[in-house]
Amino acid sequence: MTPRDRELRVELERALLDFQSEVRPLPGIDSPTRRAALVGQIVESVRRVRYVSVISELKVSPLRSDPANDLFDPIRSAILHQRAGDIDEAFWLVFLSVHFGTNLRTGWRLLRNVYGAAGSGARWDWKRTSENPAEFRRWLAAHETSLSGAGAGHFGNHRKYQSLSATSATGTGAAVETYVRWIGPPKTHETLIAEARSTVGPEPRKMFDHLYRSMEAVASFGRTARFDYLTMIGKLKLAPIEPGSTYMQGATGPLTGARLLFTGSETGSLSRASADTYVIELEGRLRVGMQVMEDSLCNWQKSPDAFKPFRG
Repeated sequence: MTPRDRELRVELERALLDFQSEVRPLPGIDSPTRRAALVGQIVESVRRVRYVSVISELKVSPLRSDPANDLFDPIRSAILHQRAGDIDEAFWLVFLSVHFGTNLRTGWRLLRNVYGAAGSGARWDWKRTSENPAEFRRWLAAHETSLSGAGAGHFGNHRKYQSLSATSATGTGAAVETYVRWIGPPKTHETLIAEARSTVGPEPRKMFDHLYRSMEAVASFGRTARFDYLTMIGKLKLAPIEPGSTYMQGATGPLTGARLLFTGSETGSLSRASADTYVIELEGRLRVGMQVMEDSLCNWQKSPDAFKPFRG
């Protein structure tokens, strides 16, 4: 653990105890071991969020943008496209990274195979896909079997129930087509952000909320996917947005974590609205950001008595 992380642990522990004595009880962390486990998860979440900012400043190999190469990474590729001024492709790669996710065993292989058009040498980049999403769906239908066959990649943990189907209302074909429709070519992603700013003003949390709610139009992008997509857009500085709450409506793990923290029981009586309000209050003391609060509560409830790192 770095000196910076040790200092953060001390600050977080103090802030939690102050909140408990001055604002409202936190029976879920009355035990020092549970409090230490929660603090550990918050520190781990801070490090994950910070990591994106770190890699945004580093040199990135062009191989990170090549879906035929094992080094392909959609987030690093998005950084390269952003640096090159291709903002639409940067947004698109973030969308694809969230839709497919990275699998603990197969990494980005499924995304690589789709984005790289099954190794054909072509790419389903933003320009090609947005100009004819119906063509993408036809291509996907023709390649579904090979893309999901033996040795193929898999969706990430957050997307493990997602379908590769080209035709179902909640499959990959529908997700891609409705995402394109949400942006609305010839409008660009930057136009979408500008329109959000014009509608609700420049405050980052209001813009995030506006985009979060409008993104309901994207098939298969529920609460977690929208939250993950928009927070990554903010972390990459593709848009000046940040979440102002944990969006408990539709949440499972974060809600369980909040109930455990504020009632002492995973099934305690605490509405989603109250959980959101309480977490906002607590974040006002911890000052770590809502993505960290959402992530750390979700992971802490999986192992509240001992810190365990979670991936995927």
